[in-house]
Order: sequence, then structure tokens, then C-alpha cells
Amino acid sequence: MAGTDRSQASYRVPHGGCVRGEIAVPGDKSVSHRAVLLGAIAEGTTEVENFLESEDCLATLNAMRALGVGIERPAAGRVVVEGVGLDGLQAPTASLDMGNAGTAMRLSMGLLAGQRFGATLVGDASLSRRPMERAAAPLRLMGARIDTSGGRPPVTMHGGCRLQGIDCTLEVPSAQVKSALLIAGLYAEGETIVREPAPTRDHTERMLRAFGVPVQSEPGRVALRGRARLHAAHLQVPGDLSSAAFFIVAGVIAGEGRFLIRDVGINPTRTGLLAILRLMGADIRVRNARLAGDEPLADLEVHASELKGIEVPRALVPLAIDEFPVLFVAAACARGTTVVAGAAELRVKESDRIAVMAEGLSALGIEALPRPDGLSIVGGTLQGGRVASHGDHRVAMAFAIAALRARSDVLVEDVANVATSFPGFAAIARHAGMAIEEVR
Repeated sequence: MAGTDRSQASYRVPHGGCVRGEIAVPGDKSVSHRAVLLGAIAEGTTEVENFLESEDCLATLNAMRALGVGIERPAAGRVVVEGVGLDGLQAPTASLDMGNAGTAMRLSMGLLAGQRFGATLVGDASLSRRPMERAAAPLRLMGARIDTSGGRPPVTMHGGCRLQGIDCTLEVPSAQVKSALLIAGLYAEGETIVREPAPTRDHTERMLRAFGVPVQSEPGRVALRGRARLHAAHLQVPGDLSSAAFFIVAGVIAGEGRFLIRDVGINPTRTGLLAILRLMGADIRVRNARLAGDEPLADLEVHASELKGIEVPRALVPLAIDEFPVLFVAAACARGTTVVAGAAELRVKESDRIAVMAEGLSALGIEALPRPDGLSIVGGTLQGGRVASHGDHRVAMAFAIAALRARSDVLVEDVANVATSFPGFAAIARHAGMAIEEVR
């Protein structure tokens, strides 16, 4: 949106209210990124249904087009990718703009590490502050030549590197870094092994198998051999659990009767949110569980519940890392204190989510004490007021949900980046019964 000050967009949310009925959320962002990227280097035509047409995922789509891949969008949510095979990508004529999408940038680093040509990856102001060395450093061990700007974007990938498979142990659990190494491993000689200290999202492993790549997985370890050919696939993207999270919490804190969220992905490496809320006392029921390709999905039935504060088990933290902004809102509505530790990754998301959520909750009258790797929240009564999202889409949506339990109206500032992950959030919120208004 060149020439427009997008930061002026805000949500005005009347206090109180409830959610009811049935809704569906858009396709999973993580799966959509990987479907287009892996479809690009597959042999044949890959069809993707329920693709998330968010700014982040469109950044990946446009990057693949810039690398010479034919991609059509014949209908809303439907994408057709004419794969060029493992060695068919072409040098881009300009820098690849990843917008706000950290996933797009880190996965593309893995894809470009073994190409015969070079490329430069750039992003918006927020992405340009995010660390890239956690992906760049192990890729260099494989033989890639990568330059960063003080560890951050822009990232310059040099072509003509001969990659060698490595056995790498990640210091910090990260599905994006794991995925970058596995994708680079497709271009490497020998076997690439990634070991992780805690489980992270396994969408890449599942999708590689859907494209015919033999992937060996066991707890804490995933491996593949280089030069495996990818074969085109027909992919159905489940509803995004990270998007559904806002309405799951809305149903728990302000549901009226049976509130149903349809066709949500329930990949077991993503369901930390559900486990944590249930430990807090939430009544969330899984209905109609089934598979979409290799990804499990279900309808989630949510009922209003009395929540209690807990100490969140560290093992669940990586499985809910993107959902913590709205989980912090749930904690603010709980009886007692909720403590989260082991979540230092939140410091380097689209914002410092620990600091920003503590600031916003404090502005709404909740005692929130930031820690180096987490947050301690004393449940209480949410007041109304003005909250800054600092341009972070998940923070913005979380505070919109908080208004359901506030004593007076809430104004959430700087919400334009919601379109990076959840286009149509406000419309779906209104359909569920919230009186949310987008203002400038």
C-alpha cells in the first residue's frame, strides 16, 4: 500500500458482548507457505485448495513467480502451481520482497542456498529487525554463502554453492529453521539430520511426504537424503489454528451456548493452545476429526468456562508459540496467577510480544510482570482504554478479543498488519457477534 500510512488503522471494540453460532477461519498460514514453495520445485502441476490469501503467503507466491514458476489463482483460495523441478528455478531480476513474512524469508533461505544463482531477500521495517542468523549459520555449515546485515535482513544468498548434508542440533526450537535446513537438504549431498530440543511444527515433514520425499521422523530427530525428486500433489489446506485461537479464547471467556469453529487444523505439533486452555479449565471439545491429505483437522466446539491461573508446562510452550498473545488475554480473565517461562522466542517475533503484551495488559488494568523468557499475569478485571499493538497482527487481534471482558470500550491502534495473517478478521468477528469497527 505504497504512499498510505497504514499505521492509522485501528479497531474500536465496544466492551462486553459475546460470541455465538458457527464460524470458519481462513486456511493455515504455515501450510499455505509450504504448499507453494514445495510445489514450485515439484515436477508437474500442484493444486492447492483453501490457500490463505494473506499478505504473508502472497509474498511467498510472488517470490516463486519471480524465480520463474508459473502460478495461477483461478478462484478464491485456489492456487495452481506449475512446478519446475528441483533444478528449474531461474535467477530473479530484482530483490525478493518478503514483506512481513519471517516464514517466507527463512524457508526461502533454505531453498536458495543450493541454487546456481544468487538472490537478495528483503522485507518491511518489522521483518528487517528480525534475526536471520539462526537459519544462516547452520546453512553455512552445509556450504552456503550467506550475508546478513548485522544478523538481520537484507539477506544475500550467493549462488553456485555445493551443499553437504549435516547433522545439526538446534539450540532453540524453531520450525522455520528446521524447515530451512530440510529444504536445503534437498539440494545437498548425503543425509541432512536436524535434531531439536523440543517438538516444533512438522508441516514441512508432512508436506515433503505428500510430494513423495522419504522423510524419517522420530521424537527429536528428522532426516532426509538429498536429490530426492518431488512429485506434484493435490493439497487441501486446513483452517489455521493460530487464527482460530482468537475465537477459541473468545468462546471460552464470552461464549453464548455452543460456539463452533469449523474445519480447524489440529496437527499435534500445533495444539499446545488447546492443552494449555484445558489445564486452565476451558471446555473445548473436538468434533468430526478427520484428515485433509496428511494434516488432521476437526470442528472445535467451545463453551464459556471459568478459568484458573496455572504455571504453563514448558513442554507446551513451543507448541503454542504463536498463540501466546491471546493466551495472555485468557490469563488476564482467569482467577489467580498464570506464569509462562521458556518463551524467549516471543522477544523476536513481529514485535517483542512479551514487552508489548505486558504494556497493553497494564494499560487495561491487569498486573503483568515481564520476565526475560516469559510473563507473569495476575487475573483481574479488564478496564477499557487505548492499546498500542506496535504493528503486530497477533497482538492487535488479541486485544480486540480482550474487549469482550472489559468494563469499557477498547481502541486497538495500528492494526493494518492483521492482513498479513488473517484477512477478514473483523468481518468474521462481527459474524460471531462482536461489534468490532475498523476506523482510521
